[in-house]
Amino acid sequence: MRQKIGLTAQSLANEGKAMPPMIMNHEVDPKEKLHKEIGDLSNIHIFNNQLLIALYIRPKVTKSGIYLTDKTVDEDIYQSKVGLLVKKGKSAFNDGTGTWFDGETFEIGDWLISRPSDGWTITINNVPCRIIDDVNIKGRTDHPDKIW
Repeated sequence: MRQKIGLTAQSLANEGKAMPPMIMNHEVDPKEKLHKEIGDLSNIHIFNNQLLIALYIRPKVTKSGIYLTDKTVDEDIYQSKVGLLVKKGKSAFNDGTGTWFDGETFEIGDWLISRPSDGWTITINNVPCRIIDDVNIKGRTDHPDKIW
């Protein structure tokens, strides 16, 4: 009889299970950290249906004590699929027909999920961000560690 030595994403997929999220060791709540780092946005204006999302960059250590390489963490700037909504245009999430966001409300401070290629990457106050159209938001989560 063969013994399972380790679980991989493929072995879990073959069993109809999902890969568990990588829970990170946060010294400070990631939402508070991003709000503090990005600072005052009163002179940044986002137009129409666009959103300003501060990207979630993982810490270097997981909750179980595994250290991520600098290259792995740096890759979050390009591959992060979750970010904190920090500013939105006046017509964001209001399509007028109820087609896109029927019954949904989105507030500053929500963790939003998007495809990395759907946004325009910029840096504000040394915080990597994306400007993205509201219709390119794929979902919302209560914590960024749940998404990869």
